[in-house]
Amino acid sequence: MARRPSANLCVPCASAVNLAMIQTLASADPSALAGFDDIVDVRSPAEFAEDHAPGAINLPVLDNDERARVGTIYVRESRFLARRVGAALVARNIARHLEEGLRDKPGSWAPLVYCWRGGQRSNAMATVIEQVGWRPTVLAGGYKTYRRRVTAALYDAEPDFKVVLLDGYTGVAKTEVLRRLAGLGVQTLDLEGLAAHRGSLFGAMSGTPQPHQKGFESALLARLDGLDRTRPIVVEAESSKVGDLNLPPTLWKAMLAAPRLEIGAPREARARYLTRAYGDIIADPAVLDDTLGKLPVHHGKARLAEWREMAAAGCFVALAAGLIEHHYDPAYERSRRRETRPCLEAMDLDDLEDASLDLAAARIARRLA
Repeated sequence: MARRPSANLCVPCASAVNLAMIQTLASADPSALAGFDDIVDVRSPAEFAEDHAPGAINLPVLDNDERARVGTIYVRESRFLARRVGAALVARNIARHLEEGLRDKPGSWAPLVYCWRGGQRSNAMATVIEQVGWRPTVLAGGYKTYRRRVTAALYDAEPDFKVVLLDGYTGVAKTEVLRRLAGLGVQTLDLEGLAAHRGSLFGAMSGTPQPHQKGFESALLARLDGLDRTRPIVVEAESSKVGDLNLPPTLWKAMLAAPRLEIGAPREARARYLTRAYGDIIADPAVLDDTLGKLPVHHGKARLAEWREMAAAGCFVALAAGLIEHHYDPAYERSRRRETRPCLEAMDLDDLEDASLDLAAARIARRLA
């Protein structure tokens, strides 16, 4: 009877050889990430949705349900069975990516691949990619390496950038001025755009959920990485939260020390602007009524009922004027009394039409030049 060859005499398998040949990257700095044709995140869609490296594409080797299934087998049955089942699922998913998402990649394609911590999922994908003839690199430590970089920059570091706050009462079109400043070449940081929220009780954007906190921080750091930190960055004055998202400590510290540019406008003009800016809320009566129901009880039942009646009747400018007078302006005036940050310039606009906003932006751009 023929003897089976000893395992010690076997030629090393191709995957073992190729794992040794696949390059690894230790840094998640923007300059390091920029050197690849694509950044491939092989984690599950749920992990990717929470946060991912800027510009990454999601080619999961296990989907959400598969990942949960393998994890359950690992905990309740055995590590070996989990690895066997997982390997079969990973193989099928990688084959599908080769036939679909990667079918048009050229022979010179050189991606960076990462998973949660640079382990089996990223190495499985990188091994197959290398076998095809492409040139993969695995991010050592995976997403956790990238996340450490975000945390270091936004939680642990002192601000190395200068912020100027765009301040003013609710409804003075600060967001519109910020967009115009960007068009004039002024460096801006649109926190409300990054957070998908307008920063007030009525600030939720219809049909657009806010990102996860980690995803918000990734987008914020990517924006900061693209700016010249020796030049001022104009940021709309916000509280420490935008909707449900917290501003990370490094940015908040810079904002607390920042000088202000203040915009003013008549209450009537502000009310008309708010009806335009919050058109998505106005267009959904159920959402508007639900939001009105969340206003503080100190306004009194009679006033809250009056505002709801205005909304039901379509008297939106009058509703906005009432909210400005009794809800927003008193809150702003209380915070203003505690304000210690210097005001570089205050400008009062006659209205909030396009021409006036253009002039305000141009004046601010000259002031910062």
